[in-house]
Parts: sequence; C-alpha cells; structure tokens
Amino acid sequence: MSESPPVARRPERRRNNLTRGAFHAHLWLGILFTVILTAISITGILLNHKRGLGLMPDVAHAPTGAFEHALPLAQLGEIALRAVRPDVPPDFASIDRMDVRPRDGFVKVRLRDSASTEATVDLTSGSVLHIGPRGDAFLEKLHSGEIFGSRGVLLSDAGAVALVITLITGVWLWLAPKLRRGPAAKGGEP
Repeated sequence: MSESPPVARRPERRRNNLTRGAFHAHLWLGILFTVILTAISITGILLNHKRGLGLMPDVAHAPTGAFEHALPLAQLGEIALRAVRPDVPPDFASIDRMDVRPRDGFVKVRLRDSASTEATVDLTSGSVLHIGPRGDAFLEKLHSGEIFGSRGVLLSDAGAVALVITLITGVWLWLAPKLRRGPAAKGGEP
C-alpha cells in the first residue's frame, strides 16, 4: 500500500501566496519608484544641511522688542516689498510666504520670483536685515514634488506610500522563511 503525498495545509498555501505577492510588490514598487525615492532622499539630506551648504542665509539677530509689540504682518510685508523693489508699488500677490520667527525677532518674506528672493525684516523696528535669493527653494520644491505641479506632489506621495509598502514587504520576505521553518529549525520540538 503506497502512501499518498501529504495534503498542503491551507495556512501554508496562504503564506506562500502572501510571500509571492509580497515579492512581486517589493520588486515592482522598488523598480518603479527608485528614481523618485532617490531624489526625495538626496534632496532631504541636502535640506537637512542647507545652512551648512550655504543654501539658506544665516541672519544673526537679537530681537529689538517683545513679540507682542511686533508690527502687523501687512506692514512687514510692505517693508520687504519696498526693500526688494523700491521703484514698484507693493504687490502683496508677489509674496509667496512669510516665516515669522518670534524667538529670533524677525520675519522672512519670500517672494514669488525666479530667484525666490527673500527679505528678512525685524519684527518690531521694521528694519531690513537681509535681502537675497534662497538657494534651497528649488530643493524644497523638488523634494515635495511641487516643482512638477499638483501631479508632482501626488507622485511624491505615491513614492512615500511605495516606500512604506516596500519596507513592509521586505520585512515579510525576511520573516516568511523563518516562519516556514517553524520551531523545529530553532531546536525546539516539531
């Protein structure tokens, strides 16, 4: 009488299907998103060290007054615009963002121009401390995908999701063979 081959157990078959799916997800997400994830990683490293690389001006300044005595944002924006373009009437639409730093006593006003010009203005006196281009603006936009518009931001988000899935599937691909071996491989009883 011959013995029939052992019947594959359902959990093992499910684990094999999960491992096969994890392998393909890991492989193809890795292939498809390598360029995006590499760009995000490199720009992230550069942004972490932007001050040391000279991409962001370091304005040494002690506050000239308490934050509660700061000038209104509209007035600070107007001061910055007049400092950058003295011969043009202030156009608040040309301001991209204002970074208020109460502890440092200044506001950084970044304009929407090709150089990403930034004017640093004292919060209470209104004196202009620095005017110059921001070298990190391009890196920030590349890092977030913003440089390619709203679809670029979504692509950056997809890269982040792909990275998470790739990490999870990588852990599964490492763990699955250990689970398959079970306690017998570790010297325990079957």
